Amino acid sequence: MDLHAEMVRMGEQAQVASREMACFAARKKNAILTAMAERLDANRARIVSENARDMEAGRAAGLSPVLLDRLLLNPARIDGMIAGLRDVAALKDPVGAMMSRWLRPNGLEIIKQRVPIGVIGIVYESRPNVTVDTAGLCLKTGNAIILRGGKEARHTNAVLAELLVEGGLSKGLPAHAVQLIRTTNREAVRELVQLEGLVDLAIPRGGEALIRAVTEHARVPVIKHYKGVCHVYVDESAQETTALAIVENAKCQRPGVCNAIETVLVHADRAATFLPMLAARLQERDCSLCGDARSQSLVPQMDAATEADWYAEYLDLRLAVRVVDSLQEAVEHINQYGSHHSDAIIAENEAAQKYFTQRVDSAVVYVNASTRFTDGAEFGMGAEIGISTDKLHARGPMGLEELTTYKFVVQGRGQIRE
Repeated sequence: MDLHAEMVRMGEQAQVASREMACFAARKKNAILTAMAERLDANRARIVSENARDMEAGRAAGLSPVLLDRLLLNPARIDGMIAGLRDVAALKDPVGAMMSRWLRPNGLEIIKQRVPIGVIGIVYESRPNVTVDTAGLCLKTGNAIILRGGKEARHTNAVLAELLVEGGLSKGLPAHAVQLIRTTNREAVRELVQLEGLVDLAIPRGGEALIRAVTEHARVPVIKHYKGVCHVYVDESAQETTALAIVENAKCQRPGVCNAIETVLVHADRAATFLPMLAARLQERDCSLCGDARSQSLVPQMDAATEADWYAEYLDLRLAVRVVDSLQEAVEHINQYGSHHSDAIIAENEAAQKYFTQRVDSAVVYVNASTRFTDGAEFGMGAEIGISTDKLHARGPMGLEELTTYKFVVQGRGQIRE
């Protein structure tokens, strides 16, 4: 197979489909999404069977428990995919919405309105639910999508894409609005993200190595986050019970995801009482700790942290701990070592809350809440297409609005420029 020619063909087909999709009314797009959900619901056994093939191959290949967890589609996760499509169908369609309007002195009416981006390439690893989530969001916003999942989920992704297309075609989905790259050749990713004029945006979802590879080779715009080094800062004004519950949840509820915390910072005035309680609580969850010398003096069984630990994205039950002398020092640490993803302050003092939210340079900043809420569904956006730590076009969880761009429509009555 001529891989380059095949990718160009897919890109050209996607462009044709995207131009047709751009004109679809919200009612038609919603009918397509609903039909897709019904098709998945009617083929649960088939999805489970194909996923079992991938799980068996993953175990044989020695995938870690974290990666196997990402790969697994159990009944609850299938329920979540189906519900996600229906939730997105129920959301307001942003396409065509008027963002602003003004009238010039010469009588020209200028309207800024939302339009689809066009063709979006999604490169992702492990999680087959991304196939469904991203397709739903892209189609709702009138975009065509080219999917390239990881080889570890190739059977699951293939059946999901097939079912989505079958359901969509029954309600008028253009033939190539959803395409899955089936080859496991890594060069396909390079070809995809270099399709200038055919792919309008690339969104990589996965580990740092994948995202950096996509960014390095891309000739089309890329929205990304490299990793999730998220923090919780426990202020001197924090309520200990609140802080303990949030740190435990943010670290242990699902440690292998990008919005789980990797470091906790504790104000020196609270460390002597808080850290031993935290260590005992996390020990019950089999979470290991490493920390600076001050943290170790309070929790002797804690490993010594190195400079690399402050930058580390463990994606596992391990947490770095540091004692800081001030709120300012905590903010400086987060801005230096963090990944600008999601960071939280636990504090009752409103001045401390304001200082933190204004000065921490992250996509999402929390006050007295777990970082695990950084998620499109939890934000009420429906299923998300990803989380961006970039500052241009999109930042944080990306929902429907972030999958649109805009155009200016200028209405005149024969005006000419003098």
